[in-house]
Amino acid sequence: MTSETSVYSLVYTSTATDSLSDAGLAALLEKSRSNNASENITGMLLYRRRQFIQFLEGPEEAVRGLLLRIRLDPRHTDLKVLVEGSGRERQFSDWTMGYEPVVEATESLPTGFRDTFDDLDNAVDPDLVVRATQQLSLWFRVRSGRRSASLTARSR
Repeated sequence: MTSETSVYSLVYTSTATDSLSDAGLAALLEKSRSNNASENITGMLLYRRRQFIQFLEGPEEAVRGLLLRIRLDPRHTDLKVLVEGSGRERQFSDWTMGYEPVVEATESLPTGFRDTFDDLDNAVDPDLVVRATQQLSLWFRVRSGRRSASLTARSR
């Protein structure tokens, strides 16, 4: 990716108007990755129970233009921008659109468990929103790093 002196980033949530199949999600990701690469946008996408959480970063005009297209996309509803601003470096410089499926817990959750998706959906405290998005970003990078290391070890 091209380096900038400043990178604009935002995090939004939205609800899918219909559930997406694995094939539908794969098609969405393929098209997004191609479009994002051409606009120098990087980020990640999480999807669970018809809810999207997406991190976008890149040139401000390109990111804002993409957000407008997403707002107008009939596959999304209830879009909320949670965090936005400019920084000096990208968090997802290696991914035109990283993706991680979020798997539902099959056992009962421990007392006091906090669901980051719910925190983001219901948060009114801006500090809680920023902390939750930072936790998701870290979780994603760690999981992706483990998966990459595992794939590299298998290919040897």
